Amino acid sequence: MTDDLSAYQAKSGRLEPVFTIEIQTLPEDTDRILDEILKVHPLGYGNYGRNASISAVGRETARPNAGSTTENHVEGFKVGGTETYPMVELKISIERDTEVLAKVMDAILHVHHYEEPVIFVREDWVSRANYNPKSDNPNRFWNNGRGLPDNLEG
Repeated sequence: MTDDLSAYQAKSGRLEPVFTIEIQTLPEDTDRILDEILKVHPLGYGNYGRNASISAVGRETARPNAGSTTENHVEGFKVGGTETYPMVELKISIERDTEVLAKVMDAILHVHHYEEPVIFVREDWVSRANYNPKSDNPNRFWNNGRGLPDNLEG
């Protein structure tokens, strides 16, 4: 058994090596972060660009230490107190290239609201389907009678 999936091939498609970047951020900051990333990377996935997933709103919690920016910039903050704020996980993938990764990370860090944002970077493999926009597969949205779900943005 091997972890190298570069030779993987199926009738449905292949796998490509990527970095998955997962960013914890405020719900209202996702578009701002994506717009900044798009200045250095198209976030392509097959024939689509600006691809990302955004989780449902959850919570992040921390206890800032003495000397933290929270202590320096939040009036009335007491060291040892716990903070809990709304948070989403913004997830993107890019080709597994460390020079590209550096540009994307710089873009994220430039616009993120925290000085020390929680960002996970993983080496992953992502599927790439054998693309056929005229497929007669009954499960495809253009054949299944349901079409696409309602667009949340408009």
